[in-house]
Amino acid sequence: MKKMILAVAILVSGIAINNKAEAQISVNLNIGSQPDWGPVGYDYVDYYYMPDIDAYYSVPTHEYIYYSNNRWARSRSLPSRYSNFNPYNSYKVVINEPNPWERAGVYRSRYAGYKGRHDQVIIRNSKDVKYKNHYVPGRRTVVYKTKGNGKAKGHWKGNSPGHGKGPGKGHGKGHGKH
Repeated sequence: MKKMILAVAILVSGIAINNKAEAQISVNLNIGSQPDWGPVGYDYVDYYYMPDIDAYYSVPTHEYIYYSNNRWARSRSLPSRYSNFNPYNSYKVVINEPNPWERAGVYRSRYAGYKGRHDQVIIRNSKDVKYKNHYVPGRRTVVYKTKGNGKAKGHWKGNSPGHGKGPGKGHGKGHGKH
């Protein structure tokens, strides 16, 4: 009887060892692709829904999705009818699901209360280091080395590279503004 109990115990132990728990960890990040006007606090974003204009922005493709001529259209820029829309001071809702415009009615009703809100902190205004190299269309990434005390400031506008300034010896940090 003891041999049978021992054999069963060994068998159960063997099965338990062979069925090790396997964990998969998947981490998606696209902070560097998010636009300057995107809201802070998200490491990954598929789409922004903009209740003010009932349109979407695809972060991976950098395209707006809006309703036009009875269909959803995609474009790198918004049509002239949205010329008064400013993404820097409008509210954006993060949506991480495929083709959210296919459920547009859900998002319209769920986020109707966000129309006209201008209190969302955006990436451009964040001092969080994780947003240091975020996506800005047309921005060139330039590294500046200056002679200084490490407190130098470099500025650029448009396509001009700018410059760093600072007294003493050391390396300054340039940063872009537009």
